[in-house]
Amino acid sequence: MATILDVFLFLVVLGLHTLIAAVMTRFLRIRLDTTWGTAIYVAFLVPVALWISTLVVSGPFGIGIDLGTPAAVFTVMILLPTALGVAIDVLYVVPPDEYELPDSA
Repeated sequence: MATILDVFLFLVVLGLHTLIAAVMTRFLRIRLDTTWGTAIYVAFLVPVALWISTLVVSGPFGIGIDLGTPAAVFTVMILLPTALGVAIDVLYVVPPDEYELPDSA
């Protein structure tokens, strides 16, 4: 049975995973010049980072609730935050092309 603290910590981890996905997406959109390069890196690097974070948080720290199957863990802890993070960066943050950068010397 999940306690209120377990559910709260689980939601905190989901929020942190969403933040990690949004920041990684923003970094890759700024650093890469191509659209497809960003999409490929986001599709492969962000889930790997969230998978490692999930292993660290749920393993040694034991934070979170029992989701049952590995497919549920993958969906809730990796796919959902990745989709939310990418959506937040793409839809709600100003695109990197609209920033005025000073000329480098």
